[in-house]
This record gives sequence, structure tokens and C-alpha cells, in this order.
Amino acid sequence: MLLHFVPEFRSAVVDCTCCNILSLSLSHQIESKSPGNLAASETSKAPVGTDFEVASTWLPACKIKYLKEQESSVDKNKIAAAAMGEIATEVEAGIITSTERVNHTSNGSRSQLLAAAAGDGTMTTTNGTVQQQRVNKRCLWFEEELEPDLRWVFGVSKILHTGESEFQTIELVESGPFGKVLLLDGKLQSAEADEFVYHESIVHPALLYHSNPKKVFIMGGGEGSTAREVLKHSSVKKVVMCDIDQEVVDFCRSNLIENAEAFSSTRVELVINDARAELENRNEKFDVIIGDLNDPVEGGPCFTLYTHSFYMHVIKPKLNVGGILVTQAGPAGILSHTEVYSSIYNTLRQTFKYVLPYAAHVPSYADTWGWVMASDQAFPTVNIKETDYRIQKRIQGDLHFLDGQTLCATLALNKHVRKTLAEETHVYTEDSARFIHGYSSGLKNQN
Repeated sequence: MLLHFVPEFRSAVVDCTCCNILSLSLSHQIESKSPGNLAASETSKAPVGTDFEVASTWLPACKIKYLKEQESSVDKNKIAAAAMGEIATEVEAGIITSTERVNHTSNGSRSQLLAAAAGDGTMTTTNGTVQQQRVNKRCLWFEEELEPDLRWVFGVSKILHTGESEFQTIELVESGPFGKVLLLDGKLQSAEADEFVYHESIVHPALLYHSNPKKVFIMGGGEGSTAREVLKHSSVKKVVMCDIDQEVVDFCRSNLIENAEAFSSTRVELVINDARAELENRNEKFDVIIGDLNDPVEGGPCFTLYTHSFYMHVIKPKLNVGGILVTQAGPAGILSHTEVYSSIYNTLRQTFKYVLPYAAHVPSYADTWGWVMASDQAFPTVNIKETDYRIQKRIQGDLHFLDGQTLCATLALNKHVRKTLAEETHVYTEDSARFIHGYSSGLKNQN
């Protein structure tokens, strides 16, 4: 994850000429005090809980000209202090060339700066003239590299939590467009505004088209949202949620209040373990197994849980007669479905008799996302009327995304993707794995 501190001021006062100005996870702490009293020595802690709209108040005093991220040896505390208006800093080729104390009263009143930060005020410059100023309120940005030349960026107003478990880095941030956003290893996992699209899609099609699902095993799903959706099915008597990362589970249980009932349900058995090992060691079978796993990235913890050998020798023996496997299968857009989606689909096609791919757009993922259901028993005919009937009969609680018409739409993949799936020959194995673009933190792997 990259959090970019990027002031975009367009006036004679400020010369901020590069959008790569501060590629830092801002190591400053904002307190309820005048920035004139904020010493650089007080800026060494990550800004958990910081409101960056307050921070933007003092940015007009900053004269950062250029900072080349990879080559800079500049003291980050000084940069943070400069960004807060403590000092004006000119940076050339990553080296601080001059600093001076800023007198805020000569540059305009605090209320004027606040108005300027809101984008609709004026600001008094050093020579006494008043200029209309448009300012970008958000100065902290989340950036995820989707491809080597394609990045997904959105504004962040607060960092709510940062941490690192045995397996991955963990961040929870507040985003303007998406609400609370959970990031693992720098990749967006779910967003408050649209997580229901992903979680309803991964859960309800399989459970609705199983004849009578009573026992469900969730691989991953540590945030609790998948279990929350499974528990809406009145037929389900037992849910095993198996996630390898205790810290992620504990954090989500404490902070994602929308999933509190799932974590406290007597129907849920929470297990902290490797999903493969847990399934292999359990002497029971399940009606539905859900693969709510991290994306298969090179060096990551989960890619072997998408392989033919795993499906054949671990998953199939643990499914009851008529059992269904459903797994998330990565991006399924026009440009992205060949990364792993088509391969996972074909791998399941080589393992099970019946396979159903489907997909839906998830705005916070900046792409269409794909899932695949697989079983050795034929799926019933999917139609709008039957789906709506089963939802009404089986599900307690509201669905925000899925109904009969929507499910039929998710199954109607476009011609281009269907053609690729039909022609795909690659089988996902440990030795021939495909990966989506990304990285692992390099911490201990699951496998």
C-alpha cells in the first residue's frame, strides 16, 4: 500500500510541481494545537486516527518543489513538519536546500486557510494580495498497482489502524468514496460501501442451489462478512470459519461492528489454522465449502489453494453427496479475466462434473470480479422466479444486491469472456501457477 501525501495547490504562493511530492505513510501526529507549536520531534508516530482534512488547513505554507521517492534521503520528520506548516521546505532532487520558519499570520488567518482548504475560500498572500484558491481537501491517497502501468487511487481521510501479523500487513483506513476500507498486504480486501456485492455473491448462489445446506466450511473469511451471509440461511446448523491469521480475525471482530453477530453466533466455530491442514484433519464432510481466500499473488500465502491437486485430493473428499464448492477467482473483466479467472475455471472443470462461472462489478475493486461454483451433481435450472422463491423461503434478513434477476445477470458473462473460458487449457498447479499482479509482504506463508 502506498499512502501519498499530495498537496495540489495552484497559486502564486505555492510551487508544488510534482504529483509524487510526498510518497510517505505520513509520520506526523496532529494535535489540537497551533501548528506553530508543533515541533518536528513530535511527528514521529504514524497518524492513526488523524483527520487529514485538518492537516490540509496548513498546507498552503508548504513550498515543497520536488521529491523523488526512491532517491530521497530527506529526514521524513522534517518533511512531515513542513507539510504541517512548521517550516517551509524547498527540495531539489531529494535534498533539502533551504528551510525557514513560517509566520502564519502574515500568510492569512486560520479561517481563511480553512476556507481555502475547503476549496471555496480566499487566502492572503505574503504581499497582501488576496487570491481565489481552489484546493484539494484530500491530501492523503491510497494507491494500489493493478498492473505495472495501471494504478487505482482514491482519497483517504483517516488511518484507523496499521499493523503487521505473522503473515501480512494490516491497515484499516477511512475513505471518502468507500467508507472504511480493509487492506491486507497493501491490497484492498473489502470496503464498507460495497462489500455486500462480493459477500452476497460468494455465498448465496451456492447455498440457494444446494438442496438443503446444513454444514458450511469457510476457507479464509477472517473479517466475518462471509459467515454473516451464511448465517442468513435458516437451514444452516453449523459454520466452520477457518482463517490462518489470528490478528486479522481479532481486529475485525473488534472493529467491524456489522459482523459482531456472526462472530458471537453459537452456530459458528472459529478455527485459526491453515485451511488445507484443517480440512485434511477433520473427520467430517460439508454441504458447501467456500473459498474466501486472498488473491493468488506470487509469494503469497494462498496460491496452492487454487490448484488441481488441492481441489481433487482435499476439497472433493470433504464434500457430502451433492456438495458444492464455490471460490472467489479473481478479476473477471474484459482485460483482466485471463490473469487467473479462466485458469481457475478450467482447473475446476477438470476436477468436477459441473462448473458455473459468474461475475459482478465491485466498484472498490475497480473491476468486475469473478466466482466459480463446482459440483459433481448437476445444478438446478437457474431462473428468476425460482431464485426469488428460495430467497423468500430460506433467507432471514435482507439482501442488498442479489435477487433472481441479479443472479441471472451475474451468470450471463459477456461473449469475450465466455470465449476465453471455453478455449482455456491451462490447469492451475504448484509448478504452473498463474498470479494476479501484486506482491506479498514476505512474511510467513500459509503453505
